[in-house]
Amino acid sequence: MTSATPPDDREETAEIPSQRRQSATAKIVALIGTDRPSRIIGPALPPPQKPSEEASAPAPLVRPALVDTAAGAAFCLVALLITKGLWAGPRTHALAAGADDQILAEWFLSYGARVYSGDFSLVTERLNAPDGVNLLSNASVILLGVLLGPVTLAFGAAVSFAVATAGNLAATAIGWYLLFARTWGRHRAAAAFGAALAGFAPGMIAQSYGHPHITAQWLVPAMVWCVVRICQTSDRRQLLLTAALLGFLVTLQFHLGPEVLYLTAVGGTLFLVVFWLADRAALRERLPDIGQGFAFAGGITALLLAYPLWVMFGGPQAVHGGPYPSYRYSLDAAALVEISPVSLAGDAAAAAYSPDVAELNGYFGVPLLLVILGATLWLLRRPVVIAASTAGAGLLVLALGPRLVLDGEQTDVPLPYALVDGLPVISAALPGRLALAAVPMFAALVTLAVDQALRVQAGWTRLVVPFAVACALAPIAPVPMRTVERPPVPRYFTQGWWRGCAGSGGGVLVPVPLPEPRRPESMRWATAAGTGFALPQGSFIGPYGPGGEASLGTFPRPTSQLLARVAETGEVPVVGDTERSAAIADALYWNARCFVLADRPHREPLRTTMNALFGPGQSIADVDVWPV
Repeated sequence: MTSATPPDDREETAEIPSQRRQSATAKIVALIGTDRPSRIIGPALPPPQKPSEEASAPAPLVRPALVDTAAGAAFCLVALLITKGLWAGPRTHALAAGADDQILAEWFLSYGARVYSGDFSLVTERLNAPDGVNLLSNASVILLGVLLGPVTLAFGAAVSFAVATAGNLAATAIGWYLLFARTWGRHRAAAAFGAALAGFAPGMIAQSYGHPHITAQWLVPAMVWCVVRICQTSDRRQLLLTAALLGFLVTLQFHLGPEVLYLTAVGGTLFLVVFWLADRAALRERLPDIGQGFAFAGGITALLLAYPLWVMFGGPQAVHGGPYPSYRYSLDAAALVEISPVSLAGDAAAAAYSPDVAELNGYFGVPLLLVILGATLWLLRRPVVIAASTAGAGLLVLALGPRLVLDGEQTDVPLPYALVDGLPVISAALPGRLALAAVPMFAALVTLAVDQALRVQAGWTRLVVPFAVACALAPIAPVPMRTVERPPVPRYFTQGWWRGCAGSGGGVLVPVPLPEPRRPESMRWATAAGTGFALPQGSFIGPYGPGGEASLGTFPRPTSQLLARVAETGEVPVVGDTERSAAIADALYWNARCFVLADRPHREPLRTTMNALFGPGQSIADVDVWPV
């Protein structure tokens, strides 16, 4: 199918009067649901034919809606296959890498379901009692917790985590597919190529190992759609409606994952600046309307996020900066050309370029980078190609961090990120994750290249380009995520025995040993109980670093340190009056109602130590309990 390009591909078409009288809801639905190509992304498709011409035109073999449905189903199937290890038994299986992050994510999902019981707090004492935790300073995935609340209440947070892990991948791919195929009017096969890259890139699979707040990118295509509409519409009412929708989507993404919003803002800004420089005429006439649209969207966002932003930056337990040094979480330049260990052709040795599996953010591989370069050179006359390729390259340079790291060695070569390193907001983000923002840029280039090739009626181009793209994507195709078995949560918590200790009003239950960032397993107890009781300490980001800077966890109190040593060594310490007095003081500080010890390594030494501190405990269900 060929595409005729009108003399002025930015020419506005007249709007039918009946369309102007549509309700706001109908107009938004109609805009989202129509195959309306963007005049910014590329040349418009041929204008609609007259009824007489339309009647004589041959009908498509398969309806576009059926193709779209099939594509969505395929993305869902791929996501399920990737996460099949979790579905084998969500409660008894954990990610082989990132299991600690999974425990924290499950706790947040469990807490998010409390909204259905009327708990809308953004700061909670259910973790790190009595100080509490600022949810917005942590990867709390509030929106996911609310959306999956019914699943959590019915089946548990472990099932919700599996749904979120698979759903984020599938929904992100579907979102980009709809944007490429229906809004930009690209060939559906081309859209499928691009969406597959955007939704299942190596970085997305890596972040799926415990980081649902990063993989939840399915609102980003909708935000891009709003930006495109703001840049091209001349109807004031449509402009304001789209701007209001953009503000609402930004608010939702903030509660889904603020860091994704940050990555989107950086990538989007680079794209728009380069596009403006590449084709100023396309936006010059529209600049006043565009400015008005973005200003209105910003006003809506500021209104909706005023209180959450205050809580995040100035509320109780708010943190400043991040606990992770930028030099450690920068992208190794060698990782750009390597194949990720989570990919089909990956090598486990390539993981050495990343601090952990979840941060394998580059790993595009030489074949895909060559395809991106070829697509850029082939379609270089299009401003959108210049913008996408330049923005993508710029994001990769920023992802390299403040100084160049090559083959695991940090050099003295300064990089652009050094200019912003340490600034507010930026200091809380990890530079290596900026490579994730380059993925949609490359996905757009892949889509445009395949689309251009498929619109050629004859010649080798129609076959060679899709084949080359397929060959480039094949090595980085995802493999199923690795999982391991984990012990079940004690019956004491799954069957409600804990209420006899902590009550039903959020009393403090102290696990033995206490949870901390490097040992958060007992947080699963609270998760299984619907966060019905509070825990001291735990795995979270709090303001306990030097000068109130961000830290992982809090200061362990003397009794916590004592129990941690016993749990690690299995040696029973000498317990005297000093230790007993400290234990009583710590229990009072935590407002503890009881201490609970479950089956675990070194259980007997821990039981002996607890008996020496608090006297003989009680055996209830499958745990030992020491009431305070």
